[in-house]
Amino acid sequence: MNMPPQGNTMKDQITIEGHDGAFCAYIARPKTVPAPAVVVLQELFGVNADIRKTCDELAEQGFVAVAPDLFWRQEPGVDLDVTSDADWQHGLRLYGAYDRDAGAKDVKDTVDAVRTFPECNGKVAVLGYCLGALMVFLTAVRCRGVDAAVAYHGGDTEKYLGEVDGLNAPLLMHLAEDDEFISKAAQAEIKAALASKPNATVCSYPGQNHAFSRHGGTHYNAEAAALAHERTYVFLNGQLR
Repeated sequence: MNMPPQGNTMKDQITIEGHDGAFCAYIARPKTVPAPAVVVLQELFGVNADIRKTCDELAEQGFVAVAPDLFWRQEPGVDLDVTSDADWQHGLRLYGAYDRDAGAKDVKDTVDAVRTFPECNGKVAVLGYCLGALMVFLTAVRCRGVDAAVAYHGGDTEKYLGEVDGLNAPLLMHLAEDDEFISKAAQAEIKAALASKPNATVCSYPGQNHAFSRHGGTHYNAEAAALAHERTYVFLNGQLR
């Protein structure tokens, strides 16, 4: 069905009823529904302008995009500025205290909820950046029912490679070769662990730093970001449509 025209996307806040409580999420809807959905997982800055813009871009590509508030247990509604040192320190404190095991369950709750939305065609992927990319990996190896997974520079992923045998969802991983938070040794471990999984693809970006695709980020690189996003859209369309 076609939604009534209301601009390119209709943006709103929604509530996800999780097993451990209710939490908010940002949603961007495509012009035509039902459509496949992408659950977008934040960095340590919360559901901020960068993450909301990512959702809007996915909606422009024809996906329902939903970004849950991963920090809802600690501090609901976090929205930090990547250019503020105070906000960085705030985000790092939240990141350090974040319960990743509980978070993976929150992501699964979000996936399950989004799958039932009338706007969704029943297919749901997870996509994330840094902390969110780690949560993508954890969700993909621990939870059934994820149709595709995309991870951009997931810090600490190498610490969870013992769980890689649980990976069932097709996975696309983007790694920046000069990532200051994911060492070359860690990247080699990740690539080696995923080499045995026929449904996993790792793309490396030479000369790029952490968060090379972050809107307005210090290390933003338009060419590398465009390539990564093009690969992501091709992958998502191939898996979800």
